[in-house]
Amino acid sequence: MNQEITAAEQDVEQGGRGLAKLNPAPRQAYEFVLKIDDAPGPFAMVKGTAQYDVINEQECGRIVPATGRAGRITSKEEVKLQKVSDNEYRGTVYLDLMQDEDYYGRGVCQWKFSGAGAMLKATGADGETRFLSFIEADRFVKGETETQHYADMGYPRESMDDYADYGEDAPEGFKPELREKLFSITLAAKEAQP
Repeated sequence: MNQEITAAEQDVEQGGRGLAKLNPAPRQAYEFVLKIDDAPGPFAMVKGTAQYDVINEQECGRIVPATGRAGRITSKEEVKLQKVSDNEYRGTVYLDLMQDEDYYGRGVCQWKFSGAGAMLKATGADGETRFLSFIEADRFVKGETETQHYADMGYPRESMDDYADYGEDAPEGFKPELREKLFSITLAAKEAQP
């Protein structure tokens, strides 16, 4: 196997982008907005990500010998979020951040933005609950919002280390005695003005 491909696969396993390259001049900019309501305390760690997937991996990706099929190609890129108030963060997401290219000598891989997400932690310490939220690309581009509700009892941590809390779409997803002790994270976007 090609050394460059082997190194790229190891990079992907460690959270890198492998052979994938960033577009040197992305232009499709959207303002990504994260709002927090009624949180039981502050969040020292607020990280944004944008996810991109290759939509034609069968024609362009590396064939996995065990299956004879091309593996999924995806990349999660950091979105730098700036704190604009105690409960609001903003950053820029580029729909065209990834570079379409022939990575494996089988054809040009075509990237598509699949959505944006956020991870919040109370102090950022190991073991704390990770409050996670994600908005799909079609809703993001239309300027719609995605709100998830979370129980205060998981802040700063659940009984399980590094618990991934994806929240619920509505307060009714929680038992009645918890519904008065919830907070929410809302994600939204709007096309950036040039």
